[in-house]
Amino acid sequence: MIKSFLGFIFLCNALLALSSYDVAKKSEDAMSGFKDSIAEMQMTLINANGQKKVRTMKMKVLEGEDEDKSLMEFLTPADVKGTKFLNYEHVTKDDDQWLYLPALKRVKRIASRNKSGAFMGSEFSYEDLSAFNVKKYTYSGEATTTQLDGKEVYVVDSKPVSKYSGYTRLRTYIDVKTFLAQKIEYFDRKQELLKTATFDKYTKFVNVYRIGKITMKNVQNDKTTILVWSDEKIRNGLKKKDFHKRYLKR
Repeated sequence: MIKSFLGFIFLCNALLALSSYDVAKKSEDAMSGFKDSIAEMQMTLINANGQKKVRTMKMKVLEGEDEDKSLMEFLTPADVKGTKFLNYEHVTKDDDQWLYLPALKRVKRIASRNKSGAFMGSEFSYEDLSAFNVKKYTYSGEATTTQLDGKEVYVVDSKPVSKYSGYTRLRTYIDVKTFLAQKIEYFDRKQELLKTATFDKYTKFVNVYRIGKITMKNVQNDKTTILVWSDEKIRNGLKKKDFHKRYLKR
């Protein structure tokens, strides 16, 4: 009787077990379906001594089947005003990225081999600015669970597919109830922990979640960059033509 009961419990647990890929896919699905988005953003750069620099931006995103497009424009301060970043995310090849520098009045294409470089002096790399897509990573085994800040979370290990990635692997902590990412640990090419991203202030729009705050902490240089979204609106009717390269120089 006891053995049968224990066997039943074991079977139920086995049926409920999720692979790392399954958890990552559910997390992606929880953030998908917004169609497009327009939002204000604030970027705060904090150096090792605690000194801060604040920048404001406007962000537009267009969701695609396997390709998201995004356009970011810096509004303040004066030394970065007018700088624009355009990103075409791809799954089967490296992303296309361009940076418009108003002081030079020219568009600079970001080479794939340089995607691990710092974006505008922040702790975010160009690679980090692409939308998450499970097809860009490989997964293995079942997701384990642990406690993180009082929440039960799945622990998912993944490896980037791109040979130009600045990371050898990522460890992502995903809420078991909402499937929203809570934290990501990034390991560099030496297999050492490089930085951590924590995710806060999710907002639910009908049936899709949008992130409100990301804190990127570089544990090797003790610098931090905080991104905060505000006044976000989804399903604005944006089209592909709104993300054409000609908009960079406008």
